[in-house]
Amino acid sequence: MTTQNPDERDGERAWPGAGDPGHLVVFDTTLRDGEQSPGISLDAAEKLEIAEQLARVGVDYIEAGFPVASQGDFEAVQAIARSVGNQAGAPAICGLSRTHIADVDRCWEALEDAARARIHVFISTSPQHMEHMLKMTQAQVLAETRAGVGRAREHTDDVEFSPQDATRTPLDFMLEVLAAAVEAGATTLNIPDTVGYGIPWDFGALIQHVRRQVPGDYVLSTHCHNDLGLATANTLAGVQAGARQVEVCVNGLGERAGNAALEEVVMALLIRGDQFPGVTTTVRTEELARASRLVARLTGYPVQYNKAVVGRNAFAHESGIHQHGVLMDRSTYEIIDAASVGQVGRQIVLGKHSGRHAFSDSLEKMGLHVQGDALNQAFTRFKELADRKVEITEADIEAIVAEELGQDMVEGFHLESLEVSGGTVGMPRARVVVSRSGDKIEASSEGNGMIDAACSSIRQATGVQSRLIGFTVSSVTGGVDALGDVVVQLEADGVKVSGRGVSTDVVEASARAYLAAVNRLVRIRARNEQRQVEIGP
Repeated sequence: MTTQNPDERDGERAWPGAGDPGHLVVFDTTLRDGEQSPGISLDAAEKLEIAEQLARVGVDYIEAGFPVASQGDFEAVQAIARSVGNQAGAPAICGLSRTHIADVDRCWEALEDAARARIHVFISTSPQHMEHMLKMTQAQVLAETRAGVGRAREHTDDVEFSPQDATRTPLDFMLEVLAAAVEAGATTLNIPDTVGYGIPWDFGALIQHVRRQVPGDYVLSTHCHNDLGLATANTLAGVQAGARQVEVCVNGLGERAGNAALEEVVMALLIRGDQFPGVTTTVRTEELARASRLVARLTGYPVQYNKAVVGRNAFAHESGIHQHGVLMDRSTYEIIDAASVGQVGRQIVLGKHSGRHAFSDSLEKMGLHVQGDALNQAFTRFKELADRKVEITEADIEAIVAEELGQDMVEGFHLESLEVSGGTVGMPRARVVVSRSGDKIEASSEGNGMIDAACSSIRQATGVQSRLIGFTVSSVTGGVDALGDVVVQLEADGVKVSGRGVSTDVVEASARAYLAAVNRLVRIRARNEQRQVEIGP
């Protein structure tokens, strides 16, 4: 039996686009699957900032996290449900859950304050997962599916079910599990290509087969991973075959090689509408580049220069022939209008004479809602940089704000001063002064270079020992006075964190990034200690 769109039902769970049978539900899982990328650990404030931008993008669902995974994840999902989930025209908020009854209940506890909430229940169905992970038989998996989905349906009428590793699951068994999920109350069936095993024509055929063979009133969804570089292609094949929900991540983040990229899927549907007649989304494409930049800065995962749609080179032309064509008419070598994805357009230019009001107004126009101490700190950093840089652009402002947001959730270390010396003669040295709770601490150190010396000095001053596992430097804008944007990744006691810093001086930016990562370690340790006190022995 052919599946029905929720728009064809009684309207009980309307969303943007309801009433349009061609509406494609965009389900963003950046904050859940995207955060599972190695080395990414977002604070609740950072997740909230990304969720607010996703709402501006216009996605239909935000999968905010996996509430049972940790107390931090629970709190982040709850915060997003209570704030973003109750804004006018806001996306529905979703949480992931295993089929365990306690997990489902915990998921609902995090979600229940949202205006519209979905529980996403999953269980593995492939022989590899059932034998080596679950230690379950097919009968047990079927029973768990019925129980988990049934429990979720007691909480909400919006329930999604996923048979994990579907593309390596025997077809007959997968169909049996999906039918059981629908009978138990699932309203969305998601077909996850969990390990990126799918090939477009094969994956499309699978979607068609499920639509024909599984009876019921549900929306069919895709969730494709990029292990073979085919996540976007498989997703589009699924849409062509009748799927009416796509699960995607900003910048293609996600486990291992990542997920289908939000910006790629949306723009492919828009540019090649001839291949997807009648299929529409409510995504505001002009917000895509801003979402990309925000996610890149907060996760510490830079966007590759040649990334489709949102990469730095997506609208750059090196070849003389290409340059000539573009100068005559941009459509000669560009199929996407850069402005339509927010890549070019109005640029705010501020300088050292700009005041707090102009700075705050610029943030609001950019969709960055910053208040209180965070605004004061961002404005202070802006004035410091304006003394060194002739013009501050939108990209610079975004970098400054991204660095400042979430820095002081607990009292951390602040960089008071930094002095470095180095060159081709003599050992590079650095001296830093950091402060915490009003106390100033000074330390000096030598290193293999000025950046190494600065980081060593910070390590001595803070007393926080860690291992450097990643270091990335890029420029925010062009020009000799461009801001250096540095992302540092540290590991300590099995915890991986990232920090970022911006400055016209790359050594200072590196020191700020290193200290930001140290502060994140301090915050995580403080939260863990507090929870141990609350739980007790």
